[in-house]
Amino acid sequence: MASLNLGYWVQSYSMSNQVSSISKSFPLPRSLPFNPLTTQSSSTLKKVNFTSLPSITSVLTKEDIVKEEEQDPQKSSFDFNSYMLQKASAVNQALESAVSLCDPVKIHEAMRYSLLAGGKRVRPVLCLAACALVGGRESMAMPAACAVEMIHTMSLIHDDLPCMDNDDLRRGKPTNHKVFGEDIAVLAGDALLAFAFEHIAVSTVGVPPSRIVRGIGELAKAIGGEGLVAGQV
Repeated sequence: MASLNLGYWVQSYSMSNQVSSISKSFPLPRSLPFNPLTTQSSSTLKKVNFTSLPSITSVLTKEDIVKEEEQDPQKSSFDFNSYMLQKASAVNQALESAVSLCDPVKIHEAMRYSLLAGGKRVRPVLCLAACALVGGRESMAMPAACAVEMIHTMSLIHDDLPCMDNDDLRRGKPTNHKVFGEDIAVLAGDALLAFAFEHIAVSTVGVPPSRIVRGIGELAKAIGGEGLVAGQV
């Protein structure tokens, strides 16, 4: 009696079972071109070329995506632009409340002039999105998001100074030093930098103190001599 190649039969039969489960997505023949239960010689068995078939993982993933979209149509209609506008609006409101007009008025006017001058708010929105990604509430991350934007604004004010890039316009408006003078522009940038860390420490709620401290440390490192400042050289 000719011997049966069990190793080949098990592999082929297992693959045929997996492929049949996904035949709706990729139609396959109704049966294999051989009967694995027969006792034919291994040399006479016709091998099936599975290399031309799509991978099981890719097909299953495709089916999972289709099922998800059928169950929740909203997931397939995510509007990125609307999301950015909505979150940017929330950030703008938070920034408006955070930096009020108080004494010394001229410094705070200069701070608000650049901070509330518009922009896409990409950095703070990314901060809010990262928080949402791990299950956090927007309110937990908003102080940190505002702090990131304050630091970004500080960098723009200082970058526009005559000793740096010497720019006259920023976002279609005269730069800070053109409106308030170089001395006030420097002080406004310094004030935004200092207030950014104060805002995280004082205004963050619902987050353990140890994480707040760690966040402040990470942000300070990112903007220091090995981060934002280094990029200016």
